[in-house]
Amino acid sequence: MFQTTATRPNTEHPAYSHYQATMAAGSTLRARELAKELGITEGDLVACRQNIDTWQLRAPFHLLLAELKNVGEVMTITRNDQAVHETTGVYHSFQFAEARKTGLVLSDAIDLRLFIGQWHSGFHVVEKGRHSLQFFDKHGLAVHKIYRTDNTIADKWDALIAKYRDASPIIPVYLPTEEAPVSEPPATFDQASFADDWANLKDVHEYHGMLKKHGLSRTQALSLIGSQWATPLAQDSLAFVLKLAQERTADIMVFVGNPGCIQIYSGPVHKLLTQGPWFNVLDPTFNLHLRTDQITQAWVIERPSGDGVITSIEAFNASGDSIITLFGKRKPGQPELTLWRDIVQATKQQHPKEPSHAC
Repeated sequence: MFQTTATRPNTEHPAYSHYQATMAAGSTLRARELAKELGITEGDLVACRQNIDTWQLRAPFHLLLAELKNVGEVMTITRNDQAVHETTGVYHSFQFAEARKTGLVLSDAIDLRLFIGQWHSGFHVVEKGRHSLQFFDKHGLAVHKIYRTDNTIADKWDALIAKYRDASPIIPVYLPTEEAPVSEPPATFDQASFADDWANLKDVHEYHGMLKKHGLSRTQALSLIGSQWATPLAQDSLAFVLKLAQERTADIMVFVGNPGCIQIYSGPVHKLLTQGPWFNVLDPTFNLHLRTDQITQAWVIERPSGDGVITSIEAFNASGDSIITLFGKRKPGQPELTLWRDIVQATKQQHPKEPSHAC
């Protein structure tokens, strides 16, 4: 069994005493919320426990990820502040593009787009008997986590940890985040050119390049393109879509991401449950936890492609960051499912965004 006994604990880390006092007081907050309460990053929350219940991993991290297929089943978590996406399966078919520092995991159970160039630090973490690998960006934001399950091959997991644990760890320093200033479309913005480029999209993957060309954020683009391609929805529309997908046994695709990773689930959803502010999908190999109360904007987005118009529903937070995106399940070369289009149309009709009224 992998030994978690340590060398010298990292108790000199300035966050450690605050963490220790909070836990002694019986805090049950999850890591992201606990870090916010302590006024530190989640990366600091993990780093301050070096050699106690966390152990730093050595980079480059793509080498470790390429060997994860050997450990069998794992559970992966990718999240942002408003959505948590969990899938269970084997971390196989890993591909790495050195030039772009990006990775792919392409399987039926675990489907990931990994922006490893954004990853700054990684740790092996043991909390309440649960083993995980946790990765953070330069701001201490948790970008991706991989948990051992009851079906993980324990000796393979332990061997992987032993191989990649850093024997000479250096406490990572995380940079403060800066609020992006509210911006207007560039002075050179050409509405007609933008509309023409949108109408001539050949693939949904061209979308982000088009926004960059015109200097637009995602929410700016949706506000400017017009009702032919983008329709605003009410705040509660995402929960409605998921309920319709459950009722109609529709196969959907659920994308949740952050600057370091996008995680995708493809298939049906079954068990739905609302708990406090969280709307949840609680299925055996897929869990979703969504703060619908923190959705500021939601849109139906239609984009032309070589396979016909592709329709998504996307939600954004108050900063304009993407929370979650839903598609009908499809593969390149296939047209969009009629069932998905029916669900989108029903959502447009029953959950339109009400016009705002000035006081």
